[in-house]
Amino acid sequence: MSERSYHQVRSIDRRDLLRSVGAGGIVSLAGCLSWGETSSGSNGTTIQITAPDEWRNAASEVTQNLYDAGMSEDIHIEMASPGQTTDDSLAQYQQWLSAGLSTPDLLVCDVGWIRPFIVRDQLLSLDDMLPDETLTRIREQYVAQSVQSATGDDGNLYAVPLYPDLPTIQYRRDLVENAGYDWQQHATDPLSWKRFAAELQDVYEQSDVDYGFNWQAASELQLACCVFNEFLSSWGGAYFGNPMENLYTIGDRPVTVTEKPVLDSLRMARTFIHGTDTPDTLDGFTGGITSTEAFQWGLSPSMRPFTQNNAVALRNWPYSININGASDALGESMGVMPMPYGVPEGDGKYPGTGGSIAALGGWNYAVNPETEHREACVEFLQALTTESFQLANFSLIGHIPPIPDVLASATDVSIMGRYVETLTYASEHSLARPATTIWPEQSQVVAQEANGVMMGDYTPEEGMDRLANRLKRIEGSV
Repeated sequence: MSERSYHQVRSIDRRDLLRSVGAGGIVSLAGCLSWGETSSGSNGTTIQITAPDEWRNAASEVTQNLYDAGMSEDIHIEMASPGQTTDDSLAQYQQWLSAGLSTPDLLVCDVGWIRPFIVRDQLLSLDDMLPDETLTRIREQYVAQSVQSATGDDGNLYAVPLYPDLPTIQYRRDLVENAGYDWQQHATDPLSWKRFAAELQDVYEQSDVDYGFNWQAASELQLACCVFNEFLSSWGGAYFGNPMENLYTIGDRPVTVTEKPVLDSLRMARTFIHGTDTPDTLDGFTGGITSTEAFQWGLSPSMRPFTQNNAVALRNWPYSININGASDALGESMGVMPMPYGVPEGDGKYPGTGGSIAALGGWNYAVNPETEHREACVEFLQALTTESFQLANFSLIGHIPPIPDVLASATDVSIMGRYVETLTYASEHSLARPATTIWPEQSQVVAQEANGVMMGDYTPEEGMDRLANRLKRIEGSV
């Protein structure tokens, strides 16, 4: 088998990526599943996998990286996306697994989906499939919360983490420096939200761009699991009390969304969007730095102005660093720093809250229990666990290696290597989202009520009272 350094991996065609961003986001396959062509040949075993958009846009390179990491070249891979959004994907997976279909063989799953599938006995236990040394590597070397999200109550592993997702603030370093600030010194030393907003408004006013701070406020999963979660956690609040105890349990946990840290985080969000003259905003905070378009923004719409040099800063995931940091986009004029904080680290009401909080996302690969190609699935999963594949995937796509030591060693990777220190900091200051059988339903009501408060449909107190009652009803229905 050929040996190839990750430095030699070919890059995605950036022009294609940027065109897709400009046209409304990286292309997904809509509606029902549609398989692409096999990677090569007609002999051997073909496994069908669902894959992230960015993998499908570089399918031949990703497949070659798997071969270089030890997967047999007799295994051919067909990649597809089940839908345009994570909500579409979850609904499609539930349909496939409930129907007992033998394909897709492998499912790429959001970290919040694994436990509900485990409870319904819809995924294969990997303890019965993977070699002991591979299982040990995952349990001892991977990001602990990523592994926990893929582990059942029986202690068995049901998915292999592909990558943890760690949000950061991307910003126009050239605009910031022209305005007289140095945010590079905050690569591992976060700003407070208050200082961040004040300095960003000054940069915004001095710059010829249409947007200030872009983030995702649409009533979607992204708001519930991540953006609102980051805001309230950085202020010291939580959805269900102590997150170290209550992220994976249901029934007896408290619902704590009516508490002051959560309300303050919503007032901050309203200040960012509506300015300081609107009711229910934060005294002493700078406002008007986020467009009201944010109420409809998911990931791609919020990123597009930044990619096109028309925004000061963006909250987004690592894949977008790889796009925006390319030489034909922002290049080295882009800086990256950790999420700001509401109250200092250690001052939060609950353990793990306060300080800079990156809502830990990510995607794991799980095996369809009806697959007819278990041995090929094992080879695929083992390739994912190798250092060579993780470095190649980091370089090609921007997916964060799930092993922290691999990430720390990747400083010479093109584009992403410039930001390893910040990404490492984010991984060390991350907080997992709730992951229970009822979180998919609860996340919908969280997104609805948070979006409603941010838009001004009702006050933070009214909105969080409504949310608390809705969350409690769902808890009580189990």
